[in-house]
Amino acid sequence: LTVLIWCLSKGVPNGGMAQFQEEMRQQLETSMHAELEKLLDTATGVDKEVSKKDFDGFKKLFHRFLQVKGPSVDWPKIHRPPEDSIQPYDKIAALPLPDSLADSLNKLVVVKLNGGLGTSMGCKGPKSLISVRNENTFLDLTVQQIEHLNKKYNTDVPLVLMNSFNTDEDTKKILQKYTHHRVKIHTFNQSRYPRINKESLLPVATDIGMMGENADVWYPPGHGDIYASFYNSGLLDQLITEGKEYIFVSNIDNLGATVDLNILHHLVSQPNGKRCEFIMEVTDKTRADVKGGTLIQYDNKLRLLEIAQVPKAHVDEFKSVTKFKIFNTNNLWISLGAIKRLQEQNAMDMEIIVNPKTLDGGQNVIQLETAVGAAIKSFDNALGINVPRSRFLPVKTVSDLLLVMSNLYSLEAGSLTMSQKREFPTTPHVKLGSSFTKVQEYQTRFESIPDMLELDHLTVSGDVTFGKQVSLKGTVIIIANHGDRIDIPAGTILENKIVSGNLRILDH
Repeated sequence: LTVLIWCLSKGVPNGGMAQFQEEMRQQLETSMHAELEKLLDTATGVDKEVSKKDFDGFKKLFHRFLQVKGPSVDWPKIHRPPEDSIQPYDKIAALPLPDSLADSLNKLVVVKLNGGLGTSMGCKGPKSLISVRNENTFLDLTVQQIEHLNKKYNTDVPLVLMNSFNTDEDTKKILQKYTHHRVKIHTFNQSRYPRINKESLLPVATDIGMMGENADVWYPPGHGDIYASFYNSGLLDQLITEGKEYIFVSNIDNLGATVDLNILHHLVSQPNGKRCEFIMEVTDKTRADVKGGTLIQYDNKLRLLEIAQVPKAHVDEFKSVTKFKIFNTNNLWISLGAIKRLQEQNAMDMEIIVNPKTLDGGQNVIQLETAVGAAIKSFDNALGINVPRSRFLPVKTVSDLLLVMSNLYSLEAGSLTMSQKREFPTTPHVKLGSSFTKVQEYQTRFESIPDMLELDHLTVSGDVTFGKQVSLKGTVIIIANHGDRIDIPAGTILENKIVSGNLRILDH
């Protein structure tokens, strides 16, 4: 690789450059294949079978990675999507629902992306097992939602969890508790790919194991892997045989991603006589969402544009809320038959995300990933639906957790809905400082969750604790200077206040 970069910088005669680059690519690919075979030789039995399938997928991804030249989009070719390609949710919700909703629901499978750990919030194990509301975990709420649907409409909507090697074991243990719930739960594992040394572009793993030195040399390759791993698991064929036609895919930490009967009916009823194979839920962009992927028209296809694909000169333009007004919620409705067709034709086209990492020992590696929504351009008659912000309620940080645990939301049948007592439909902007980063720390700092019905903005920094029945209204800023501590007494009402390190309370 170093030789290739040197030659590119010094210049090689034009005629020889293309040939030289191709020879270097072939050499790298041959070396990679040889290293993967060595790794496979250290595996036995079922491990070897699974790893071989994973490596077949990795080889395709690595081959495409070596072919990529420059940004994956030509900026002048980007156009706004045609009017009818992104439908307003209100228009879809205005259509009457049929009496036979059960027929549509029986064609549906709910798939939750469950590969992530709770490490960013200071928790061990799968993120889906963090308690988010009344001792209910993300997984509890998901099961309650689907069970409620199955009971209400007398249907059989199954839940499928796409686990990773990080979450599979712990998730399967916890599934025992749902044995008597009216939900069939299936799991499959996404692939396990080798991290690549940034310099040599070869795997850093020395054997197929995951213990000791090999603990952090493998990675799950992003949620775009759902198509291949779902197909390879045999579960996709099984569900098609059972009469299932569509999956509703979402991140398990998005508490707004519930089954929407209006969208399901729109999908199943084949609008305009066209069989729609893919619906992406998008929502209006705010200043907080400037990095979110957006839908564009490109080569006469609807396509997802991510910030990583944008040429540097156009990043500010991409972040603009005037030109790109919507972003992808990662709530997706996809045809099972279309996934099967595209997998068998090897026609699933997704841009590669190159994710640089540094291992604990200081070694620089890269991991090659794909995003599930990027496949939208491979499907026929794909559609965007501009949904209310309430369908995008992710819990990525402890600040998000505070919002969903508060009286801003009420909980019914596993679904959170904004309290009717709140005058504005938007959520407050909450920013908790580094003293609150981990869930355990956060829990010790709140004797009870404050009343936030009339809150617009909250910033908390430093060593701050909250007593019981505190009420926050308007804009509240609480800053404890280094070495100071602020205890907000029980029953305090803070409205448009700044509380500083010496506990003076000033009008704001």
